[in-house]
Amino acid sequence: MDFTVLLNAMPGAISQGLIWGIMAIGVFLTYKVLDVADLTVDGTMCTGAAVCAMMLMNGYNIWVAMLVAFIAGILAGFVTGILHVVMGIPAILAGILTQIALYSVNLKIMGQANRVISSSKYDVLVAIKYTSGVDFYKNTIFIVSCMTVVLIAILYWFFGTELGCSMRATGSNPNMSRAQGINTKLNTVIGLMISNGIVAFASALYGQYQGFADINMGRGAIVIGLAAVIIGNVIFSRIFRNFALQLLSVSLGAVIYFMVLQIILWFGIDTDLLKLLQALIVAIFLAFPYWKRMYVPMLKSINKRRGIRKQNKAVLATRTGSKDYREVK
Repeated sequence: MDFTVLLNAMPGAISQGLIWGIMAIGVFLTYKVLDVADLTVDGTMCTGAAVCAMMLMNGYNIWVAMLVAFIAGILAGFVTGILHVVMGIPAILAGILTQIALYSVNLKIMGQANRVISSSKYDVLVAIKYTSGVDFYKNTIFIVSCMTVVLIAILYWFFGTELGCSMRATGSNPNMSRAQGINTKLNTVIGLMISNGIVAFASALYGQYQGFADINMGRGAIVIGLAAVIIGNVIFSRIFRNFALQLLSVSLGAVIYFMVLQIILWFGIDTDLLKLLQALIVAIFLAFPYWKRMYVPMLKSINKRRGIRKQNKAVLATRTGSKDYREVK
């Protein structure tokens, strides 16, 4: 195992982590802010790349292509919101239905299962070859980092407005929100639209990065998104209290996830086991809050009892004249 191989692979892992971090921010909005389990993202994670690829292939500017991809994600979130709010379908089932429908929609958008958008042929913002050996303003890590900062700033401003605060209240306590006259159904739909719009934007970036849009590229996206949210929460929850910093922790959680995955692959583990390894990593980080809640207080209690026992023995030793409190039973 050559350590330089790992170092050379890290820029790629960090780039992927930052792109998926934007996607994870979209998951954070539904999972943490709205308290809604939305599985639409598995479909939207392909929709954004599909739309962006077809726009580029038809000669449109990259920024226009990414804007249309963002709008496509918003529409997907709108469909999920209507299924959930208007038709009364549980959020998780509404997301699954939209995800299934998006499979056909994505195939129709691309006309086939895969579309190539090579960085040598199209004017893309990010690409694998831009992770090293280029000017800093062309570097994928720099560009995606800037996009992440801008996105966090916009979301921080938005969730400080009246509408944003009402959306946060909807996720925190929907019954009290309704009692205060807040339209919780509308807020849920808007939240799903924003979330899936961000996911589709990340998908457009990811399609450019890997050089193609594929019908299966969104499979398991929700798992990676939730992993990033949980990892960020576990590691940075005591440090990052501010809402903007919580969003940043999600992005950092995605970076950590891909770095850990890269280290595991560096050990030479069979790539056929990649999905199994991903599931194990996610399971461990998902279980960590539970372990922390269940066992840390128990360990503190045991240590406290041991300290009290030692104190009592020391006091008893001084009374009995023993030189070593450990001799006292």
